[in-house]
Amino acid sequence: MFETVLVANRGEIAVRVIRTLRALGIRSVAVYSDADADARHVREADEAVRIGPPPATESYLSAERLIEAARSTGAQAVHPGYGFLAENASFARACEEAGLTFIGPSADAIALMGDKIRAKETVQAAGVPVVPGGRDPDLADAARELGAPVLLKPSAGGGGKGMRLVRDLSVLEDEIAAARREARASFGDDTLLVERWVDRPRHIEIQVLADAHGHVVHLGERECSLQRRHQKVVEEAP
Repeated sequence: MFETVLVANRGEIAVRVIRTLRALGIRSVAVYSDADADARHVREADEAVRIGPPPATESYLSAERLIEAARSTGAQAVHPGYGFLAENASFARACEEAGLTFIGPSADAIALMGDKIRAKETVQAAGVPVVPGGRDPDLADAARELGAPVLLKPSAGGGGKGMRLVRDLSVLEDEIAAARREARASFGDDTLLVERWVDRPRHIEIQVLADAHGHVVHLGERECSLQRRHQKVVEEAP
């Protein structure tokens, strides 16, 4: 069992992780940018460390500052929450190299499935049908070949951030630029892919949970079709 865990996130998810750590008798370390100095997760943690100015690229997306915060507070593990660096294989690997346990998938697993482009290529190679699309560096050409409407997606993250529905290809270049800006600000990576737009789709998930000891369970099916701005609002299970 860990004695101290650094929570590499902010807001509601950081508060939830901190409260769970407290219930388990584990000391928590929060991190914050200047914009979040008075945030709830900072007040609830046992210790809090400033990691930079308000821009996420200079604080919550800085692997170096997060790892230094973990080292300086004696944390043995890092919980990434969701968003920011939670699906960043480089961050997970940097934690491992620093002697910190990354509470989440291995760096190899994240590299394989956390990136949308690699994940799509992996399942496609296994014979799983995928939505037609394309990727950088031929993004614009692929979009025009598909024909409107198309959906632009950041490859490195989720939560609906940076996703753009393009119904008029005359504004494609502007939409690509806007999607890149949001992806860079949210995930530190502006790589995009494009897919044919599927109108009124059903979003069904079967989530699988595994640990480092080889125990694997599935958590049943989830109906996740109720969304707002490409982000799930309600998940129903089973």
